[in-house]
Amino acid sequence: MPPARCERVLARLGLTAAPPITLDGLTAVYGAWCERAPFDNLRKLIALRTGAPASFPGGSAADFFDGWLADGAGGTCWPSSNALHALLCALGFEARRLTGSMRDLGPVNHATVSVLLANRRWLVDTSLLHQAPVPLGPDIVIQPDPVFGVEAEPARDGEHVVWSLSPPNSAHLPCRMFPAEASHASYLERYEASRERSPFNQRLYARRNRSGEMLVLAGRTRFCKTRAGVTRDELSAEQLLAVLRDEFGYSGRLLDRWREAGALAASFEPPSGPKPPPVTSLPPSQRRA
Repeated sequence: MPPARCERVLARLGLTAAPPITLDGLTAVYGAWCERAPFDNLRKLIALRTGAPASFPGGSAADFFDGWLADGAGGTCWPSSNALHALLCALGFEARRLTGSMRDLGPVNHATVSVLLANRRWLVDTSLLHQAPVPLGPDIVIQPDPVFGVEAEPARDGEHVVWSLSPPNSAHLPCRMFPAEASHASYLERYEASRERSPFNQRLYARRNRSGEMLVLAGRTRFCKTRAGVTRDELSAEQLLAVLRDEFGYSGRLLDRWREAGALAASFEPPSGPKPPPVTSLPPSQRRA
């Protein structure tokens, strides 16, 4: 990443200088990312519904950051993980692209990032947005934050299963993280393959963190998770656009393109496709009871 772009990205993240290559520095970068770089499918929906561009947007770190700096757009796991990896490497961190299996279904369907610090790996996931790096080691880790809590446990062959709880889910979901480093080319291949099947190909999904709260948009529904619990509001089209603009920070230009592509109307349709299988296992904290 060119130094000038790196400086612009840091400024947009609210960081006045490059962080130290320490856990505190990584925590500062990742925490800022969780609050300012949303996980969303706006640009993907535009591409799917209009056929432009021919390849999915955000596949390169440069294109991801151009869209984010100009319009506030984020991305799904493949482009956002690649972009965070590029940023961390530019800052001097020893970052690695990884893959995973969301819901622990077996096949690779998820992208994530880990960072090596003092001979220990730390997970910084752009989809789960767990606010603070999670250590991946031989021990079970339980971070009990009432809003951003996450759990991780070692599994076979260097794998880890990471558990998180976010609306609209009512139970913790597992994601198996694979230790092998992935290439940018493999990320692009899997990103393009998600045209055929993905939970982010029909209706709006957007998530970001704010101080003490997790915001999620799923279709027309706005969820807000705080220490007090989860609120749920069904929004009109005008209210949904207002939330996207005022709470998520998307530009009017991006929202116009998204609406004109028919993605606003599609977000009021019922979800299509088969439901994912139910999760029957429990996170470590609940197994102890």
